[in-house]
Amino acid sequence: MEWLKTLAPTIATVLGGPLAGMAVQAIGSAMGMSDATGERINEVLTSGQMTGEQVAALKKAELELKAKLAELQIKPEEIAAADRASARDMQAKTGSKIPGFLGILITFGFFGILIGMMTGDLKSTGNTDALLIMLGALGAAWGAVVNFYYGSSAGSASKNELLAKKG
Repeated sequence: MEWLKTLAPTIATVLGGPLAGMAVQAIGSAMGMSDATGERINEVLTSGQMTGEQVAALKKAELELKAKLAELQIKPEEIAAADRASARDMQAKTGSKIPGFLGILITFGFFGILIGMMTGDLKSTGNTDALLIMLGALGAAWGAVVNFYYGSSAGSASKNELLAKKG
């Protein structure tokens, strides 16, 4: 759902964090859903069948969510950064080998499936949807691994902004 980050970055950020309920409500309202759930929202967003009106409604929901977050003085980027920082602190304190092992497993899984699909060595009988879903999930997980170990571009952007203000 990389396109959601481009179309509605605030919704995408909130959707992946502790304020996901606000994002689900915003998207559900924009799509005219009276019973919006994470599953139904995911179906709509990944279907690739959104109309122009739905895209416009999603952009409007993005602006409304931004206004609501500003009113409540909630900064999703800071929440996400604090979440990553606490995970890194826990890792530094415990010295657990599990995050590294999972990172390696996710990396090999993602690139293994990707290379297998690109070379044609990995074929699904008839329906490739399951492989594509697995590839998408592993791709998202791999992005989280990279963000955990090396930081995110959002963190870099805010760091640059802070440095510019200091200087």
